[in-house]
Amino acid sequence: MFMGEYQHSIDEKGRMIIPAKFREALGDSFVITRGLDQCLFVYPRSEWAILEQKLKALPLMKSDARAFTRFFFSGATECDLDKQGRANIPGNLVDHAKLEKDCVVIGVSNRVEIWSKGIWESYANESEQSFNEIAEKLVDFNFDL
Repeated sequence: MFMGEYQHSIDEKGRMIIPAKFREALGDSFVITRGLDQCLFVYPRSEWAILEQKLKALPLMKSDARAFTRFFFSGATECDLDKQGRANIPGNLVDHAKLEKDCVVIGVSNRVEIWSKGIWESYANESEQSFNEIAEKLVDFNFDL
């Protein structure tokens, strides 16, 4: 399970150190793709395989399902860590998440997310203000804290 929030930076070549606490769980090879809310999703291969099966099960005749699957898979890339524990993030993904020097890497249960520091701070502030409302809506999903 991934959890926690870490401050990191990305260099001009798109290389970013992945937090040491996440490296072992991600394994030697993992997948980075476009995420929702203008971040990147990072999956260990085992979690990616589960997600891949779920996406394959979506109805091909539904345009929303096709669009989401295209968006998700077309942005995906297999990634390895170098000897310094850095991932090389492709330019199209750097652009999608608007990554600049300062970034935030967070653990979200079965995945890691990579955020631009400014976008993460805005998102976190907005979400914090509506946290109670969001928690109340989760009751509809049979979720209770």
